[in-house]
Amino acid sequence: MSTTGELFERAVSIMARLRGPGGCPWDREQTFDSIKPYTLEETYEVLEAIDNRDWDELRGELGDLLLQVLFYSQMAQEEQRFSIDDVLDRLSNKLIDRHPHVFANVSAETSADVLRNWEALKAEEKKKRLAAGGGKSAKAENAESVLAGVSSALPALLEAHKLSSRAAHVGFDWPELAGLFDKLQEETAELKAELKNLPAPVGASGKGVAGSGKPNVPEELRHRLEQEVGDLFFVIVNIARYLSLDPESSLKKTNRKFKRRFQWIEEQLRASGRTPQQATMDELENLWQQAKQFETSPASGTP
Repeated sequence: MSTTGELFERAVSIMARLRGPGGCPWDREQTFDSIKPYTLEETYEVLEAIDNRDWDELRGELGDLLLQVLFYSQMAQEEQRFSIDDVLDRLSNKLIDRHPHVFANVSAETSADVLRNWEALKAEEKKKRLAAGGGKSAKAENAESVLAGVSSALPALLEAHKLSSRAAHVGFDWPELAGLFDKLQEETAELKAELKNLPAPVGASGKGVAGSGKPNVPEELRHRLEQEVGDLFFVIVNIARYLSLDPESSLKKTNRKFKRRFQWIEEQLRASGRTPQQATMDELENLWQQAKQFETSPASGTP
């Protein structure tokens, strides 16, 4: 039976073959930039398999995600930048260096202790990189900021979560959850105040559901509304953080729930030869409530 090392080396060699002379034309044409969308896609497919507790699917999706690492490493090796060996070596060193409570004599009794140590170690690593004249932070950010290193390329919800977490670690946080709900009410009131400036009420066309009735909003007002909606999102992300919930995962689950229920509505209407466009708002709302009841009924099998 092959060892873990042998299996890994086999995957590495297959990737090299695909990119090498006589390999796959598609694989040979790829670049760092062309592969990026697949990396994001595979990451979300891993998360979906976890949410579904589909372990067989997860096994395959993790392999697809690992393929992205092998792909980038192979391309880097071809350009003589680094190899998969360098990636693995750096990972191992990082794991050891950032877990001194396991591999050295530092004490960390709780998860909170570990996180504090982790942030301190990352800050020290950053200083060393800057002193050596390297590191992305030296080019783009104030390295002294506790927010340095939070990538602006992250999905917005994840970026908000990381930014607020970093600030919370240095004491910039609400002392209790109730303060966040006060803030939510404040931001909601500010958005409602801006909505009074809309040129026409949302839904004036009779199709104001889920953004289908869109008023013609002046650019300046649109900018202010965008800011207020963004503020609402940020507060909600902080509520999720306070409750130790992942906002991205929470919203993904709600998206799937909405999709499931709306498709159930479409099925009911299709059975009577109609589409959602041909139903009244009262009918759609009634079907929506039925969809919710159907999901929560024991016979549906959906919690």
